[in-house]
Amino acid sequence: MKILVSALETSANLHLGELLKHIDDCELLGIFDSRYGKPTYDLSTTAVMGFVDAIKKLPFLLRLNTQMAKLAKDADVVLLIDGSGFNLPLAKKIKKQYPEKKIIYYILPQAWAWKKGRIPKIERYCDKLCSILPFEKDYYNDKEKIEYVGHPLLDELTMFKDSITKSGKIVFMPGSRKKEIRSNMPVFKELAKEIKDKERIIVIPSKFDQNYIDENYGDLSMFNISNDTNSSLVDAEFAFICSGTATLEAALIGTPFVLSYIADPIDYFIGSKLVKLKHIGLANIFFDKMGENELHKEFVQDTVTSQNLLNEYLQMDRKHFLEQSKKLREYLKEGSSKKVASIIKNTIA
Repeated sequence: MKILVSALETSANLHLGELLKHIDDCELLGIFDSRYGKPTYDLSTTAVMGFVDAIKKLPFLLRLNTQMAKLAKDADVVLLIDGSGFNLPLAKKIKKQYPEKKIIYYILPQAWAWKKGRIPKIERYCDKLCSILPFEKDYYNDKEKIEYVGHPLLDELTMFKDSITKSGKIVFMPGSRKKEIRSNMPVFKELAKEIKDKERIIVIPSKFDQNYIDENYGDLSMFNISNDTNSSLVDAEFAFICSGTATLEAALIGTPFVLSYIADPIDYFIGSKLVKLKHIGLANIFFDKMGENELHKEFVQDTVTSQNLLNEYLQMDRKHFLEQSKKLREYLKEGSSKKVASIIKNTIA
């Protein structure tokens, strides 16, 4: 079987990898990590961060959108993973050119958070909607088309905590994009100087070469370096994490943490006008939907200071965090990869 895949982000490709464990004898076309075959397009050219970056890359993305739609002709099914800014227009174009082509969307656009008007379009252009958020179905009209399939992190995480860790290890995760890293590292370095009695570990994606690390992270002499997010969070007794999927990983594992987020000022201004949510951390959003208080503190823009982060590190109730972490795992129930693989195979059949 031939599957046209559009997986633009690193996290989308991690989820794709788990999914492929449950699908035999398939050929992938499109945008994906080279670990899974021969991608038609280089993944490194597609990543976009924020509104400003999207505008700069718009001409390239429009050309890519047209080229991807042409590839759909030879595919048995289309699989879109996350990346709504690119994938929703792609779904529209494919459906117009090939009305009978089945389109599966896995990890849906966050239309429930902003632009709820996009929901009818998502339902119109896609044939099956695989939701990883238990509450998301409530926002859609076509209840037959959307299904909660579980959460991919419950497939990918290998260990969960049942007790408070006292390892003496503190993890720092400044993000995976240049702007995130450069914004968080000065604060994290100040913070690391204050936490002298612990082993300070910084997590750096293995794909980064030494030149990239030197250019964006600077002097790392006060840290030990790890390339493994999962094991680092499992071993850590606390973590400082840039907003993103890693915050949900820590929440599910049971490692207490504080979230920091510094965006481009223009991106933040636009986002704050469009998105009407009390929280930006995924775990906190889930707890809000569960009718619970926030799981962890969030510091954004000017509030991201070493003193604020240090105070939360010193004051957080570790026992309460662990108890709430177990509630979160119960809420999400199970992993999603096996269910989505089944949907793909049934759609083709």
